[in-house]
Amino acid sequence: MGKDIEVGTEYAPKDYQDPPPAPLIDPEELGKWSFYRAIIAEFIATLLFLYITVLTVIGYNSQNSTDQCGGVATLLFLYITVLTVIGYNSQNSTDQCGGVGILGIAWAFGGMIFVLVYCTAGISGGHINPAVTFGLFLARKVSLVRAIMYIVAQCLGAICGCGLVKSFQKAYYVQYGGGANKLNDGYSTGTGLGAEIIGTFILVYTVFAATDPKRNARDSHVPVLAPLPIGFAVFMVHLATIPVTGTGINPARSFGAAVIYGHHKAWNDQWIFWVGPFIGAAIAAFYHQFILRAGAVKALGSFRSNA
Repeated sequence: MGKDIEVGTEYAPKDYQDPPPAPLIDPEELGKWSFYRAIIAEFIATLLFLYITVLTVIGYNSQNSTDQCGGVATLLFLYITVLTVIGYNSQNSTDQCGGVGILGIAWAFGGMIFVLVYCTAGISGGHINPAVTFGLFLARKVSLVRAIMYIVAQCLGAICGCGLVKSFQKAYYVQYGGGANKLNDGYSTGTGLGAEIIGTFILVYTVFAATDPKRNARDSHVPVLAPLPIGFAVFMVHLATIPVTGTGINPARSFGAAVIYGHHKAWNDQWIFWVGPFIGAAIAAFYHQFILRAGAVKALGSFRSNA
């Protein structure tokens, strides 16, 4: 399935249909309730995302500031999921190694993305990330107006989510960095930027692949939810890049934490968490649309046939 079937010299119709490209500017959507409903969904989803994940980071840091147990440990998957479920409350243990650890933090980010994309995919597309929105805009999946409004809603939601965390955890929020992204000691700016570019490329490429109508038609017999690989992509990228930058790959996440934290060190490297994800998203959009889906070849073939 999913491929044109040759019959003599004819080809059977495709069993999937690509949606038409979104217009650059679509004034009609401004008059539709579905447009504003989608913006609200992006705001609330990003708020919840930052609230849960930053709380997890703050809780881990508050009990592990003197932790000598190292980075990613070899733990059973069930153990990690249980640690993540109990979340912040588990940090009250006096055991220096009793926190959720890097694996737990990565699981919190990936798990929340899975849940929120699943909940909002049918309303807004489940972007929850300006880099994802930017990549989909470059691929003509959303209009310019919708992309801008989504990014604004995502940033506002991130600010409000971090604000809730600070209001509930005043004693720990500032002391343990407010969950803000920064380039960690021992890594150069180029390394941090590269980590954000590659990490966001993996995420946005996964988004394109998981939502590709051609893949969905070809593998329709395989019941795989699109949010699942997206959540796992976020999980895996966090495992790799938390030691480098704390893992941004989401400019709204980095921006919201920096605004509420308010310290200069949260802003020194802020540009990395915008430039890197946007470059990674652009590369992913180009790779999927023009290489894997052969957009450039199809356009050239269409031009030649018309000529």
